[in-house]
Amino acid sequence: MTVINGIKEETLIQRLINGDQTAFELLFRFYYPGLVTFASQIILDRDEAEEIVQEFFVKLWTGRKEIKQSVTLKSYFFTSVKNRALNYLKKEKISEKVRVELREMIETDRLYQPDLFVESELQALIKSAFEKLPSRTGEVFGLSRFKGFSNDQIAEHFNISKRTVETHISNALKILREELKDYMFLLMLF
Repeated sequence: MTVINGIKEETLIQRLINGDQTAFELLFRFYYPGLVTFASQIILDRDEAEEIVQEFFVKLWTGRKEIKQSVTLKSYFFTSVKNRALNYLKKEKISEKVRVELREMIETDRLYQPDLFVESELQALIKSAFEKLPSRTGEVFGLSRFKGFSNDQIAEHFNISKRTVETHISNALKILREELKDYMFLLMLF
């Protein structure tokens, strides 16, 4: 079960069904970017993809009482947007053959998997947060966390004290925690 901003998905579904606008806003902010990217991969038009996703969320809000508590939101959201995108193509008179090929490609190609959009969005957020680290702090943190260097090895590498290394790592963690606070639950998943 997915957790969004520390709230279980089933709780968010119930709150949404009960008309809780905050729950709706959390879902919108969490899923909107990935759904737009997903839809634009299908219809190849970012503006129309945004329109499709916005219409989906309007329909979600107005039909919230019909949502089944047992549904998984990610699957429901991405399937709904996929169907809306394919309907858009149908309405735009795209040939049936192209629609069938596109539907098959969406079902089988990794590029069209919902997790990819959440992962790539998360990677962009992490990269942006790392870019906010002071240069030396980022280097020290990178050696520690990504290359497996010990604090002693890092201190020797940069010719600084072990305590300075610990301070850099501590500062990096503070900055990253602050920059990624809304996404900590996602980071734990990946």
